[in-house]
Amino acid sequence: MDTTEVISQSIKKANSISIWSKLADNERVVAYLFILPSLIGFVVFYAVPAVRSLFISFSQWNLLSDPTYVGGANYQKLFADSRFWQSLGVTIRYVAWNIPFQTAIALFVAVMMDRIHNSSFLRGIMILPWLVPNVVVALLWLWLLDPSLGIVNVGLQAIGLPKQPFLGSTEQAIIGIAGINIWRYTGYTAIIIFAGLKAIPKSLYDAAAIDGANDMEQFWQITLPLLKPVLFFVLVTSVVGSFQIFDTIAVTTAGGPAGATRVIIYYIWDQVFNRGNNMGMATAASVVLFLILITATIIQMRILRANRSELADYS
Repeated sequence: MDTTEVISQSIKKANSISIWSKLADNERVVAYLFILPSLIGFVVFYAVPAVRSLFISFSQWNLLSDPTYVGGANYQKLFADSRFWQSLGVTIRYVAWNIPFQTAIALFVAVMMDRIHNSSFLRGIMILPWLVPNVVVALLWLWLLDPSLGIVNVGLQAIGLPKQPFLGSTEQAIIGIAGINIWRYTGYTAIIIFAGLKAIPKSLYDAAAIDGANDMEQFWQITLPLLKPVLFFVLVTSVVGSFQIFDTIAVTTAGGPAGATRVIIYYIWDQVFNRGNNMGMATAASVVLFLILITATIIQMRILRANRSELADYS
């Protein structure tokens, strides 16, 4: 190897090292490398199945034979199916009971923890229901709310009130399901909101107190506006999770009584396993649910203006 070749290889090696050094110094490239494993998992396990399900929604498929393209027939059947509209109405009713009460109680508990008692032991106790599997929680409350032997009805009788059917009533069943999940998720939601409260500078409250603002005025003028990004996260995840409720209902009521708790996810499951493996109809309902959730998220973003944090104005 002559001197010219040695110099040429040295220059190439130096250029290669320089390129890798520039890539390492580029924060954007480093960030993409960190998220690459998660991105691959998202594409393989979420994006590709989602796109495939869109094609299946235009097909007739019973899982035992090859899919047959039927155009928009599945969507026509879906929109003409009264059970679908009933399940959608039941889901919306469940969300209407679950989200406001869960968020309001969690916000109240978080504020109380921040103002009165900042105990790590208390936070650990509060998050325990969230750590228990949904099936276990559902079985526990199924026994507690039993019309005959449940301890809740025993307690009602002890104070002179009549027994309640709870999960056995068409009027009370979905409210009971909402109550079960409020009990399970309120502590977890309160911890998230509590973390957001800790990011608010205490000097703002001190300044407001000097100006004569009472606790309620401080809450409305300081706490809520600065909690908007956290509340947006809480509301979006809670709404998406509420629309996807299944296991609690499958264990406690199985969609009954008389379809009073047949939410849309249970309707999709029923189409696949109880109605001739109708994957086309099930995936069509899934696509409609996806569009509903996207629309709900966009509406929440517009209302809360979550892309702008007012906390930045005080930093």
